[in-house]
Amino acid sequence: MKSRLMNIIPGALVLISLALAIKLNINWLWLAAFVGANLFQRGITKWCLLEIILTKLGVKD
Repeated sequence: MKSRLMNIIPGALVLISLALAIKLNINWLWLAAFVGANLFQRGITKWCLLEIILTKLGVKD
């Protein structure tokens, strides 16, 4: 379950930030940039804050 959420949550955040950038303010693209940078960092270091948060919330693998 956690591995699915590790894909769903960042994907949803990117789509939401794109919609908000179109509808409200272009600065919402910074959220998409942050999510992308976090995914890049996760690929290199294998450390992810979202995984730690999900573990503390009790989400099982």
